[in-house]
Amino acid sequence: MAQIIAIANQKGGVGKTTTAVNLAASLAVAEKRTLLVDLDPQANATSGVGIDPHGVEQTVYHALLGSVTASQVRRLTSIAHLHLLPSSPDLIGAEVELISALARENKLKTALAEVVGEYDYILIDCPPSLGLLTINALTAADSVLIPLQCEYYAMEGLSQLTNTVRLIQRELNQKLVVRGILLTMFDARNNLSHQVSEEIRQHFATQVFETVIPRNVRLSEAPSHGLPALLYDISSRGAIAYLELAREIIRME
Repeated sequence: MAQIIAIANQKGGVGKTTTAVNLAASLAVAEKRTLLVDLDPQANATSGVGIDPHGVEQTVYHALLGSVTASQVRRLTSIAHLHLLPSSPDLIGAEVELISALARENKLKTALAEVVGEYDYILIDCPPSLGLLTINALTAADSVLIPLQCEYYAMEGLSQLTNTVRLIQRELNQKLVVRGILLTMFDARNNLSHQVSEEIRQHFATQVFETVIPRNVRLSEAPSHGLPALLYDISSRGAIAYLELAREIIRME
């Protein structure tokens, strides 16, 4: 059965989709059967693996509503062992349509139940909010990975997210755990990056990944080419960091 990891932070611009795409690709090149679920209406994870969101007729939106199955929606990518449940801007409507649905928090869990036995890892890229889509992801997941940028307001909003995780644990998904906090956008030349990193490691100790994701131009450029960093420039510091993160997660098994 797959380990289902939600990648969540309600704060935008923290490297969430970058992490989802590049970690999924790195697990896949380690020959782990991986499914990337794009649960963000912006559909950046979909375009980030080279699939045009506007050219996809059926998406995770249709799977959530139960009109198709996850296996009918999933797409192959250019990386062996990596499949995608694509998103599109239509997903914006899902939150509204799910409000009145029975067991609305369990829609993603139900959709993934059909394919969970076919993968080693399922990674869910959550939208930058704590709305119904993110709640669906946390209800379906075994664990949550929290990207946190090494910047001044890094810890702002973290308590809100951890409160939501505790609420989900209590009401909807008792097995949910925090897989780890991932420090992103680390600039070794910047004292603030070092200060934020130290502060977060002091506060959260064992919950912080050893791997740190650097601020890296190649990581920023790769999505515009529809490629994960390791296909765009495998020698870049960003690609190497995500390969190391994949190794760290595999070691946790």
